[in-house]
Amino acid sequence: MRIAVGADHAGWPLKEPLANFLIENGWDVEDFGTFSPESVDYPDYAEKVARAVASGQAERGLLICGSGIGMCIAANKVPGVRAALAHDVVAARLSRQHNDANVLTMGARFIAVPLAQEILKVWLETPFEGGRHQRRVEKIQALEEVEPL
Repeated sequence: MRIAVGADHAGWPLKEPLANFLIENGWDVEDFGTFSPESVDYPDYAEKVARAVASGQAERGLLICGSGIGMCIAANKVPGVRAALAHDVVAARLSRQHNDANVLTMGARFIAVPLAQEILKVWLETPFEGGRHQRRVEKIQALEEVEPL
């Protein structure tokens, strides 16, 4: 599975060990940056990762900023993306089981590397349950087709 990763300057310190964790565990990683603590704008990186996922260039995406909130909001603007913010394993698991989330966002200011690795591993390994949840995901997808009021 190909994983697209991206972060802003606040997320960069967590992105680096997580990207290495993915590579060390056999995942194919495409790193969209940023590659330093120099200040950047998180929507630029959210867009790159989200478009990679939406286009099929990557099966899943990982985005990290200070809180994870900005990345989540920005990524969800790209049709075909279902980004979920998770700061614990339960939220990560449920975002896959119930929502078929294809982008995970995390906040580097709230999560230490060992917990972030556990969250990411659970998120990547948890399958979508389908069933009643499929109907709900289809309704989310239908919202992408609605014209703004």
